Amino acid sequence: MGRAVAQGMIDSGFPASSLVMTAKSEDTCASASSDLGVEVLRENPLAVRDADIAVVCVKPKDVAKVVSEISAPLKEEAPIVSIAAGITNSVLTEACQAQHAVIRAMPNTPCAIHKGITVLSPSEGVTSSQLELSLRIFDCLGRTYVLDEQHMDTVTGLSASGPAFIFVMIESLADGAVARGLPRQIAIEMAAQMVFGAASMVLATGRHPAALKDDVTTPAGCTIAGLLALEDGRIRSVISRAIEIASQRASELGEPKV
Repeated sequence: MGRAVAQGMIDSGFPASSLVMTAKSEDTCASASSDLGVEVLRENPLAVRDADIAVVCVKPKDVAKVVSEISAPLKEEAPIVSIAAGITNSVLTEACQAQHAVIRAMPNTPCAIHKGITVLSPSEGVTSSQLELSLRIFDCLGRTYVLDEQHMDTVTGLSASGPAFIFVMIESLADGAVARGLPRQIAIEMAAQMVFGAASMVLATGRHPAALKDDVTTPAGCTIAGLLALEDGRIRSVISRAIEIASQRASELGEPKV
């Protein structure tokens, strides 16, 4: 995700020379630098010395360690943004060795192609300019929203985990077409384009999905027959429960291990 953020910024006009990244291995440093044209270091404290903002893109278990490393050398006015699931603003603040504004963010994998969603939740004390700088970064990757932190675990279950659920649906739609004789690659492309088009209609029209569904559903037609089969499988309950369970798991990621 760190690469996706950097690539999105560069594609949107940020000079590569304005970014500094870090990686654990020399090989990763070399490949990231070659691919992006960005300076890539192995030492986190060195990378943030002149930074206006630090974006931490590591696993939840590593966040506190990285924040602790960078907080002292980072300029006091520079905010720290973490994209780790389940790690609260209070945990980020506690990990800081110096006073910094912290912002919890949750992007999703479509950010890699600039079609993603990122939700930001600033802690108390974050200034409008600090939040604006954070939004400028994630605006490069798709849509952005600012929400209270109480919603972030649900955002993780819906927005961050959601693409995986959609991939399963696309695969299943394609399987049904393959069972009827359609070539698999064509079936996958048709299913993916159909999902893209349907989602685009929801966003473009602002209409409720149920209303758009009814537009497709003619009396005694093939669509209503298929919808009844989906209802037989309790599709609404299954999908809703997937979001609920993923959200609960996100909240557990930030809990201390015993």
